[in-house]
Amino acid sequence: MKDPIIIGIAGGSASGKTTLADRIIAEITSDVVLIRHDNYYKRQDHIPLADRPKVNYDHPSAFDTDLLVADLKRLCDGRAVEVPVYSYIEHNRTDQVVPVHPARVIIVEGILVLENPQMSELMDIKVFVDADADLRLIRKIKRDVIERKRTLESVIAQYENFSKPMHEQFIEPTKKKADIIIPNGGYNEVGIGMLIDKIRAIIAEKQRSLL
Repeated sequence: MKDPIIIGIAGGSASGKTTLADRIIAEITSDVVLIRHDNYYKRQDHIPLADRPKVNYDHPSAFDTDLLVADLKRLCDGRAVEVPVYSYIEHNRTDQVVPVHPARVIIVEGILVLENPQMSELMDIKVFVDADADLRLIRKIKRDVIERKRTLESVIAQYENFSKPMHEQFIEPTKKKADIIIPNGGYNEVGIGMLIDKIRAIIAEKQRSLL
């Protein structure tokens, strides 16, 4: 399928982006795919495992965004792509890939998906998920310690050294690019309803254009 709807969901780490993306998928139900910017982290094979936590993963240069942009263009042309798989435990992209086929709705989720001009230009709807810094930190600690097997000390150090300053420098300014700002992400029923209505309106408009 050519000319899909691309929805970009940005926001700080642990702001609720994934929860929002899951809610959209549940509402659209079919012909929708989710691509995470995190899967496009650059390989760290040249860095010993013990030193990889010291890398600034919140900076735009940590991502292979050119590859993601190229993959989005391929999907728009009706071609399948192979999305990389990233391991948070090994702090590295694995040798595995996941095939993703063209769909009517493509959701791109990540802290910096609105930061890159080439990528944001491809999007029909730009969303910024807003959440208080203290709430994001609490969620980040719970997620990284439980799901990603990090130590509390390493999570706090990453937040102080990288996440907080990078959020202020690169992520927060992208809020100005957003078409829709949704506080509390997937828990904002009114915001979700407005976004779903907008998505359905664009789907209907594109379908009419094909008649």
